[in-house]
Amino acid sequence: MALLTMNTESKYLRANQAFSMILPDMPRECDPTDFYSEHRALPVVWLLHGTFGDHTDWVRRTNVERYAAKKRVAVVMPSGMNTSYSNWSRAMLGYDMYDHVLHELMPLVHNWFPVSDRREDNFIAGLSMGGRGALKFAVNNPERFAAAAALSASPRDFATLTPEYLVESGPVAERFARAIENAGGLDAYLASEENTWRVIDERAASGTLPRLLFACGGDDAYVMDDLRPFQDHARQLGLDAEFQIRDGFDHEWDFWDLAIQDALDFFGLPDVAEDRV
Repeated sequence: MALLTMNTESKYLRANQAFSMILPDMPRECDPTDFYSEHRALPVVWLLHGTFGDHTDWVRRTNVERYAAKKRVAVVMPSGMNTSYSNWSRAMLGYDMYDHVLHELMPLVHNWFPVSDRREDNFIAGLSMGGRGALKFAVNNPERFAAAAALSASPRDFATLTPEYLVESGPVAERFARAIENAGGLDAYLASEENTWRVIDERAASGTLPRLLFACGGDDAYVMDDLRPFQDHARQLGLDAEFQIRDGFDHEWDFWDLAIQDALDFFGLPDVAEDRV
């Protein structure tokens, strides 16, 4: 595979930004001039990291490069800092990560690289914070993605959110409290793209949502507490969603290395190449 790191200035982040990208290698039997001059509309997987991570996480901690090579698929891995892939217009000079991905990174990749911009060729996945981000992008923009995979992540029913939760210690509760403040209050937050439970409810009947995969380690108690009620809710909605629970795994890279393979298969991407020695 070809592994690229691109640095570019971002209008929406008001700063320089880096992302990594995997592109398939040329098959050894091909002529280089023919291969590189031919337009190749490759399918694309947009792959998001979790809290405390960056655009290098998936490449450093899993074998995603090998898995992408077998599928001959491009993989784009942005850096989202700890933003939850949300717009933070009042942070620094403004750091609008949601808009950056949709209105800047996707047009850049679709127009500068040999990849397809068709809905049926674009997929999105992520782990933990990135799983919530992938779900948010997918259900709010169903015209862009054929399928999405939320790994160790789930929509949350904010009807169950208690005032006590928002004052609990810990980075998760603190992040939700700050996200609600950033949105302009709880009512504004619930009405925004952040509330994926509500968006799924509103769009489920229309049949326009992408196919959804939810994968979680069976020992990941925090995520499973949200995923179980959502799984029941999805069944009641008749949602086109698959749930995969792997017992013996927690919130960990050993699980995510397996889960991203399941996600690529769920996306319907066939194996078209063998591992190269």
